[in-house]
Amino acid sequence: MNNIVKHKKSVLTILLALVLGGLIGWGLKPSAVHEDHEPSASHQHDASSDEVWTCSMHPQIRQSEPGQCPICGMDLVPVASAPSVSATNPLVHSMTPEAIAMANIHTSSVKGVSPEGEVLLTGKVQADEQQIASITAKFPGRIERLFVNFTGQRVQPGERLASVYSPELRTAQQELLEAAKLKGTYPELYTAAREKLKLWKLTEKQIDAVETSGKVSDQLAIVADKGGVVIQRNIAVGDYVNTGSVLFKVVDLSRVWIMIDAYETDLPFIEIGDAVSFTVAALPGKTFEAKVTYIDPIINPETRAASVRAETANPKGALKPEMFVTARIQSDLEAQASSLAIPRTALLWSGKRSVVYVKVPDADMPSYEMREITIGPRMGDMYLVEAGLEAGEEIVTNGVFAVDAAAQLSGNYSMMSRPESKTMDVPQAFRQQITAVAEAYFDVKNALVDSDGAAAKQAAAKAQSTLGQVEMRLLQGQAHDRWMALASQFAESLTAFEGAENLEKLREHFSSLSQHMLEITESFGLEKEKVYKDFCPMVFGDEGAYWLSETEEIRNPYFGEQMLGCGELTETYRKGSRVFEEGRGQPQPSADHQH
Repeated sequence: MNNIVKHKKSVLTILLALVLGGLIGWGLKPSAVHEDHEPSASHQHDASSDEVWTCSMHPQIRQSEPGQCPICGMDLVPVASAPSVSATNPLVHSMTPEAIAMANIHTSSVKGVSPEGEVLLTGKVQADEQQIASITAKFPGRIERLFVNFTGQRVQPGERLASVYSPELRTAQQELLEAAKLKGTYPELYTAAREKLKLWKLTEKQIDAVETSGKVSDQLAIVADKGGVVIQRNIAVGDYVNTGSVLFKVVDLSRVWIMIDAYETDLPFIEIGDAVSFTVAALPGKTFEAKVTYIDPIINPETRAASVRAETANPKGALKPEMFVTARIQSDLEAQASSLAIPRTALLWSGKRSVVYVKVPDADMPSYEMREITIGPRMGDMYLVEAGLEAGEEIVTNGVFAVDAAAQLSGNYSMMSRPESKTMDVPQAFRQQITAVAEAYFDVKNALVDSDGAAAKQAAAKAQSTLGQVEMRLLQGQAHDRWMALASQFAESLTAFEGAENLEKLREHFSSLSQHMLEITESFGLEKEKVYKDFCPMVFGDEGAYWLSETEEIRNPYFGEQMLGCGELTETYRKGSRVFEEGRGQPQPSADHQH
């Protein structure tokens, strides 16, 4: 009996302990409301610590809180998380309005400009090489005395430069005196004696003085036969000189050359005869005028510039050789040149194919697309655009480095980490020839838009003929091999048009033809300002198919008038712009899909 009582007490004790433990645990448990609506301080801290701050000029700096860059002292900007636009296209980078404001990013619209422009260049004043003269010894002798003994000294024509003792000259003088005594009997000897002294550049006055005095002079003066500034003295008293030895070099500075360095991008603006206005630092406020007289046909391999020579009068000697000049050349571009220009600050320079950031219109967040463009000559602080941009597009003109650095930090493409280019460099003549092939393809496409099978077959035959006129010899290496493969596939698709029995078969063959045409366009580019890659997801049992169009308006060649507007624009190919291998996924039906 006692054992049973003890057992019951033990069970009750255990149960009581369990109940008390549950009550204590329930009392310590946080409430569900607190758990759902009031995150803990540690949770809040973790969320805030996910934000990263960086320097727009030094993207390697990454901190978990705002502050200043330890390298340059600039305010750090937040790294924006990539929203949907940049997530689907790694060429596009989105930024928060706060990051844009802190990085001082500004945009401006691309506008047309007049082809007239002003080229700003630098250079130096140099002596006119045509005005440099050497004064040489006309007879051998010893320098006895110098009347011009330092460089920079000005001399006038006929001025004495030095006196020379010459045994040969003494002999010639003696011959003159003897011939003068017999000039009535032997006039030829007298004339020959005078001519000999004249050949030694003695003046008539010096020869007459010898003949009148009847005495041989031990020393005769060397006189300047050209005035100017002495730029080189090669003799000293006591030197012995031979006939032809260069004694002095003088230059006339009444006219000078302005030697200007023109880079490759400046040369299209400059022509012989252009007016040049220039200033020098030594004469502030004074402007000089000159004319372009020569353009060096060879580029200096070290400076990558060509010398442009302008000539100007310098009667008062104000312009001195080696003075630095800032020159402006007013020039007109040729009529066919581009009329679009962008500020120099908008470019991320990388040669002729430079990078700009184009603002994406109608984006949920401010977004900028990295785009390669082809630039032309420089016009002051502007660069002409040959291809890649359109008038009205908005580009980043201030803070472009900040956008590029932020894109790199976010894992998007940037100037330093570009995607691989699918477009190959080929001669312009080749692109013109394949553009003719594209025009024939557009005829095939438009015939199918009109549901005209006979016209489509005729256009395909014309495209076959145009394809045969493309000169393969214009290409080499990888580009040649690529074209051979694509041309063969393109021709095979065109041949299939001949045996097509109905419009449905023609449209099936057109799908294959379009794939090859798109490959040709992406691999080599066309000489058309813009062409468009369109996609219809409903054709061929919802498998979808692409085509290339010369117009932005959707005109479906697979359905024709049945569903003419069915499709969506997936990509725009611009003249001169490259197509990249990466970042080009298959298009998905979008909200703006047309039916």
